[in-house]
Amino acid sequence: MEYVPDARQQLILCCECGTAIPPNPANMCVNCVRSIVDITEGIPKQATVHWCKNCERYLQPPITWMSCDLESRELLALCLKKLKGLVKVRLVDAGFIWTEPHSRRIKVKLTIQKEVFAATILQQTFEVEYVVASMMCPDCTRVMAQNTWRAKVQVRQKVDHQRTFFYLEQLILKHNAHQETINIVEVKGGLDFQYAHRAHAIKMVEFLGSTVPTRSKSSEQLISSDEHTATANFKFTYAVELIPICKDDLVVMPRKTANSLGHISPLVLCARVGSAVHVIDFKTLQVTEITGLTYWRHEDITPICSMRDLKKFYVVDVELVGPRFGKYALADVTVQRLSDVGKNDNVIIVRSHLGNILNFGDLVQGYDLQTANINSDTFDKLNPDDVPSVVLVKKGYAERRRKRKQRNWKLKSLNKDDGDLVPKKQDEERKVADFEAFLRDLEEDPELRQGVNLYHDSNFVARPDAGEAMVDDDEEGDDAPEVPLEELLNELAIDGDSDVDEEMAE
Repeated sequence: MEYVPDARQQLILCCECGTAIPPNPANMCVNCVRSIVDITEGIPKQATVHWCKNCERYLQPPITWMSCDLESRELLALCLKKLKGLVKVRLVDAGFIWTEPHSRRIKVKLTIQKEVFAATILQQTFEVEYVVASMMCPDCTRVMAQNTWRAKVQVRQKVDHQRTFFYLEQLILKHNAHQETINIVEVKGGLDFQYAHRAHAIKMVEFLGSTVPTRSKSSEQLISSDEHTATANFKFTYAVELIPICKDDLVVMPRKTANSLGHISPLVLCARVGSAVHVIDFKTLQVTEITGLTYWRHEDITPICSMRDLKKFYVVDVELVGPRFGKYALADVTVQRLSDVGKNDNVIIVRSHLGNILNFGDLVQGYDLQTANINSDTFDKLNPDDVPSVVLVKKGYAERRRKRKQRNWKLKSLNKDDGDLVPKKQDEERKVADFEAFLRDLEEDPELRQGVNLYHDSNFVARPDAGEAMVDDDEEGDDAPEVPLEELLNELAIDGDSDVDEEMAE
């Protein structure tokens, strides 16, 4: 067997310190090379990063502001772009060194390589410290200053209640349409949405047009201009008018307009308001739609009675006489004014669409056209034989039971600024009454609840005397409608722009 000696690595002495090292083109050890050549020269060991404390975004020069989490890849890329000398070396590795979040310091550990002599590459690791300097971004600066909006959307509706705005507020919260809004001002007759960019205001106008029939017009105001650069600064205002027809309103129209809508009756009830107004003929169950374009073209379509004109009646008899359409059924209903019960025998027989809903002994709400003060030329031109004495609208419930019941759900609301408008005591009471009517509509109409997020009230406590109250109420009629528990959502703080409405009906 042949003997093979072990191959030993040849060593040389460093020309500077005399240490035995493997041969290399520089004939020097690593420590001596580092003492002579510093490859980190030209790379700053300290830098400054600008951070907005309001929106928590970092400035990426020259004008871009971006959101970055601590120790994220985006923040590391932003920090590396601050080091100009990195283009002359090869970056091998980079990572964060943990620091206290409140210290306003960010430390990054870098490993770089560079050729120092012929065929000699030196690798070195060092740290760079970044100072986080607070600086307000332009968007937050405009928000904090006064009169900083660039575009405003003025939403108005010519009605004497606010039920439409309560529903519209819930739609905005459900679809998160208020995300770009910098301020919401509550004014008489509506709301003002203020935006920092014109595109955001146009987006809100389009959203409103897709939810309810509207018409809008825009205007602009010159703030400043520069003749040298041919630039100008404008403020844009969009006036949005909502159709003044609400759910359960009694609507009258000329015979010609009614014929163009499918030969429907000139006197109809508003069943639902969506992207179009859905009206129903309570005598024939015929249903048609009134779009925003149709309404604004025929301005003689007028609501003559609204929720404030509703009167209560006592149901004496219900006789089904005709077809059925969905939840509606045609019937002849014998009613008596609630104020006449026990005093006289004056009853009224009316044709109604509530045959499936009403029973003997129920309460029903409707419009008493015999005693109502209606100021409409179109209504005066109708044939008196076609005008009923009473128009039934919806089933009613005992007021005493409604006030006694406590709800186990609640709604969220937008953060609104009252502005310069100081509400009167009467206006506050009317607003509370409108909100209570809106909550009752949500309880009674499952279709209306589809566009609203209802949240479970964690503060709800069942009263100990609820059983006794239930026994007393059973003598008055059926139970008032309630929201099923499976339709309620658990409250989560998802959006910082919305808070829970603490004012709930007791």
